Amino acid sequence: MEESAHKIVSVTEAKAKVKAWQQAGQKVVFTNGCFDLIHLGHVDYLEKARALGQKLILGLNTDDSVSRFKGPERPLQDQHSRARVLAAMQFIDLVVFFNDDTPLSLISELVPDVLVKGSDYLTENIVGADVVQKAGGEVKTIDFVPGYSTTRIVEKIKKT
Repeated sequence: MEESAHKIVSVTEAKAKVKAWQQAGQKVVFTNGCFDLIHLGHVDYLEKARALGQKLILGLNTDDSVSRFKGPERPLQDQHSRARVLAAMQFIDLVVFFNDDTPLSLISELVPDVLVKGSDYLTENIVGADVVQKAGGEVKTIDFVPGYSTTRIVEKIKKT
């Protein structure tokens, strides 16, 4: 059995876990993204996101949604591969796929205590911020590690 594969769950399973965690007094943090090629910027961001609560749920774009968002050459790694790598990280508690252009539906289902995005977003423009705030939760942004991005890595590889 794949050790961390149990952390990759359906929306229904995630919703039940969130409810149980919240009833136990644990603060649930949610973030989302493509996470195509894991790099230092991702690890730093995810560790900081997890530090904002006791549980971290990662909404992971499906292959179709990555292609719509990033272009036909992406993702570089399929969604199962990306999910397994992320699920293996000790500070990620659940990975849930979403296929929509935004994670609004997923956030609305889960209603986390804290919604996190990179500081390149203004809080008022973060998808799902209104849902989380209406439920009494918080919206936070985290600064990125300068110089690290999947796009930059891809460009560097293409030059060699």
